This record gives sequence, C-alpha cells and structure tokens, in this order.
Amino acid sequence: MDQDEPRGEVVAAGATREKKRGFLGGFLGSIALFFRQVIAELRKVVTPTRKELVKFTAVVLVFVLIVMGIVYGLDTLFAWLTHVVFGVPGA
Repeated sequence: MDQDEPRGEVVAAGATREKKRGFLGGFLGSIALFFRQVIAELRKVVTPTRKELVKFTAVVLVFVLIVMGIVYGLDTLFAWLTHVVFGVPGA
C-alpha cells in the first residue's frame, strides 16, 4: 500500500464519529453535524476591507463591461451577416 493513500474512512477535521441510533437519531445527528461544520467554516471567512471591496467591485464591473462589449459586437456582426446572407424580404 502506498504511503499517501488513506487507510480507512476519511473524516473531516474536528468531526466526531457518532454511533447511528435508528433513522431519526442518525438523521438528526447528521443535520446537527452539518450545521456545526457550516459554522466552523463561516468562522474562517475573512471580511475584506473597504479598500479591497472597492477594488474587487471595480474589477467585476470592468469585466462585465468588457463581456457586454464582446456580446454586443458579436450580436451586431451576426445580425449584419444574417442581413447580408438572407437579404431583406420584399425589397
């Protein structure tokens, strides 16, 4: 067996192995474990500073404007191409 391979069940850090006690006990226990893990992960979140938030917002807005420009250009190109290929009916 390779040294890097796990040898048993992989359990999340800090999680305890609870003995299942019927459907309801196991189900409620798993829900409680889920919420404990969610809270533990939320405590790891770092809130950005105002300067970082402004910078991130500006980057997103610039990216969205660039993508909008590309989509607009492609739409105009395809509309013109369709007009050239199929022409205007009745003209």
